[in-house]
Amino acid sequence: MLALAFAAASCCATLMAITLSRITVSAYRVPISSPVATSFGVMQNRPAVFVRLEDGDGAFGWGEVFANWPAAGAEHRARLLVEDMGDLLLGQPFDDASELFTQLTEKTHIRALQCGEWGPFRQVIAGLDTAMTDLVARRAGLSVAQYLNPRAEHTVPCYASGIAISQADHQITQSQEAGFSTYKVKVGFDLPRDTALLTGLFSTLGAGETLCADANQAWALPEAERFVAACTDLPLGWLEEPLPADASLTHWRALADQSPIPLAGGENITGTGGFADAIATGVFGVLQPDIAKWGGFSGCWPVAQAIRAAGQRYCPHYLGGGIGLIASAHLLAAAGGDGLLEVDVNPNPLRDAFDPWQGAAHRGTLTLSDAPGLGITHLPDEIAQFVTYSRDLHI
Repeated sequence: MLALAFAAASCCATLMAITLSRITVSAYRVPISSPVATSFGVMQNRPAVFVRLEDGDGAFGWGEVFANWPAAGAEHRARLLVEDMGDLLLGQPFDDASELFTQLTEKTHIRALQCGEWGPFRQVIAGLDTAMTDLVARRAGLSVAQYLNPRAEHTVPCYASGIAISQADHQITQSQEAGFSTYKVKVGFDLPRDTALLTGLFSTLGAGETLCADANQAWALPEAERFVAACTDLPLGWLEEPLPADASLTHWRALADQSPIPLAGGENITGTGGFADAIATGVFGVLQPDIAKWGGFSGCWPVAQAIRAAGQRYCPHYLGGGIGLIASAHLLAAAGGDGLLEVDVNPNPLRDAFDPWQGAAHRGTLTLSDAPGLGITHLPDEIAQFVTYSRDLHI
């Protein structure tokens, strides 16, 4: 029944068909002085892929494609859009964003199957769907959040993410000064050291502050069990991806049964069926779809609704540039609930140039723009120096 509910759900329909006349896509890379380390690899720079769609009447929308991994992923995904999807988009009529999402998924199935690159195809489609939803909401004169849900919130609470366990004292202090009260640190490097550092961090927190941990799929079940046992007495808000996303359900259930800490996951789950299964298992206290990795709004909006309907916590995953962060905020605002918006605290000019907080120094809450769509009219001038690939397709 849950899968059928997913299939029936979609974004609001537009009043007239959309025929795309122009697609512009650009890849970016920003050098960073401090690499961002996870348990599975290190980011040596900050990449992003931004896409703009325009119809024959001049209406436009912006989207972002996931590009953090692999290291060469940004340029590859931008070229994938141009060389493998442009012919499926330009001049083609679409009734709404969900039709674009469905058609592209179906029409690229054999292409993705032929090369085995399911992830890149899904990620490009997600970015295109976000851009199309931005376009149709802008054309309707509504913010994306209000387009999805007329009763959407105007603000969303945020939490500080991407905090290295080895630098957590300093980064949490900075995050506190920026107005955050929930923090997520990366673990999965050295289990005894990680648990010792986590224990010490709780003494730095004030009343009402929460600490979460993200293992980034670092462990098999025995190591995850040891971590949970060592942290049983710590009031962690959640433990994210302690197991690989494709670990057996038996292992996830075994860990959930013995963990007093809520388990979180979702950034590496794809498809309505995948999320329906994850919700139905009941092992996750927190589910975290990533709008730039799979689904865009057409996929992630019904998933967010299903998560909320199941009584689970919806906290969108995000660790990229400014367009995807703003899109995630609109999705969370539409979904409502007690979820938090993930905000990477590491420097990222490809996010900050969009000024998501509209000049506010306090980042514990993000206020959505009242402007139509996502509120983005053009790319910030200051990121032009970081372009590594750019193409413009038009008819």
